[in-house]
Amino acid sequence: MSQWERVYGVHAVEALLRHHPKRVKQLWLAEGRQDPRVQALVQLAGEARVPVGQRERRELDEWAEGVHQGVVAEVSPSQVWGENFLDELLARGESVPLLLVLDGVTDPHNLGACLRTADAAGVQAVIVPKDKSATLNATVRKVACGAAEVIPLVAVTNLARTLEKLQQQGLWIVGTAGEATQEIYDLDLRGPTVLVMGAEGKGMRRLTREHCDYLAKLPMGGSVSSLNVSVATGVCLFEAVRQRRPSVPA
Repeated sequence: MSQWERVYGVHAVEALLRHHPKRVKQLWLAEGRQDPRVQALVQLAGEARVPVGQRERRELDEWAEGVHQGVVAEVSPSQVWGENFLDELLARGESVPLLLVLDGVTDPHNLGACLRTADAAGVQAVIVPKDKSATLNATVRKVACGAAEVIPLVAVTNLARTLEKLQQQGLWIVGTAGEATQEIYDLDLRGPTVLVMGAEGKGMRRLTREHCDYLAKLPMGGSVSSLNVSVATGVCLFEAVRQRRPSVPA
């Protein structure tokens, strides 16, 4: 089973069974759990012809890195997309692009939370550097509550070069920085936009910052100097969502 990954938690497993059932090799449930949420998973597994078995809860505890809710799936390896995916995505022209870049976010809990928020905000893809960044694992999937199975995660070798290519395709790069002179609410986010969030503490790397068309900050009215990166991501993304609503002027 070493070639398989283990995904745990009701939401993450349900998302896999709904969106990528062929990746699921086996569904394991804690002995004695027969509530409606689990029965719904069993039904999905049956429709996808995924074997369902039971294990003692303590065994599932050993398998999972966090709270598994009595549900663990063995799946084929995670799909992380390459840079060419961005070209294909933009070529479709299905909607005004809104992309999220996470520059140096290494905590899987933060990555999972950002994926969940990005999916809720209608982001088409989340971009991370291949080095010094969290990637898809069981913790990310659990925190993302199913979003990791539907929103593409794109890992690129050279983030600065990727930003430059996106600029050449007509996207505006908006970076977040505490020392910026304008707030995120001052910017027009209705056009093709790439939102860049830096790592907590260090912020964006120098080369990343140099490739931004605009820098913006969040107004901080209390004693703390910054927000958790996933919270700040949510604030910024949903400002873009607000502006893009037809009935609400920017």
